[in-house]
Amino acid sequence: MRHLVIAVSIAICSLLSTGCSKSITPATSATVLSVRGKVLFGNAQQNDFQPFTLKSRIRDGDTVRSSGGAFLDLALIPGALAQLSGDSEIDIQELKITKDGNDTAGGMRDRTGRIRLNRGKIVVLFIPSDGLASQFVITASELTIKPDSACLFCVRSDRTTTRVTCAKGNINVSAEAQPPVTIAAGYFQEWPNKAAKAVAAADDATAQIDIAESLESGERLQDETSDWLNRR
Repeated sequence: MRHLVIAVSIAICSLLSTGCSKSITPATSATVLSVRGKVLFGNAQQNDFQPFTLKSRIRDGDTVRSSGGAFLDLALIPGALAQLSGDSEIDIQELKITKDGNDTAGGMRDRTGRIRLNRGKIVVLFIPSDGLASQFVITASELTIKPDSACLFCVRSDRTTTRVTCAKGNINVSAEAQPPVTIAAGYFQEWPNKAAKAVAAADDATAQIDIAESLESGERLQDETSDWLNRR
């Protein structure tokens, strides 16, 4: 799995980055791996949206909205793959790759991704690359979620409560006026915080569903990444 995601990291970097000067931060966009049903993206302030296709490119400032029963699979930045479920919305706040000024794999120095989940559910597969700085952040309600190592997790929010469930690895979550917590694989936590620590998913039916769906989505994201590389 790790080698596959690193491979797509290199491919996406070379395809979506431009420029040739030293230490540059080229414009970057997310890559659509798969889309089903009605999913729109565009400028929310101007209410200017268009439907997704496999050739669509999502950039900083775009809002993505999915209807019930739809889903969207994305490569956000190298090493960060995501599936947006139906009846969900995210804001793309920042997608950035900094390079040394060439189009080779060694030219990529670091990568940054920031998105906000406004409502619904998102599953994220995050695989950092050796020797490459990675900053990937998801915000939802008052939460900030930061994966530091390889992990698979999901975030769901209905604007009243937000739940973070970890299927693989560990993730760090911080909330306003509360100390940060680490959620390990097989555990979840919900905010506003009803428990002082993460709860085992085995004790909660919704968390069990989230883990099962996350594992399924993670496998699909890997398969779609492989297919995307073969189509290039």
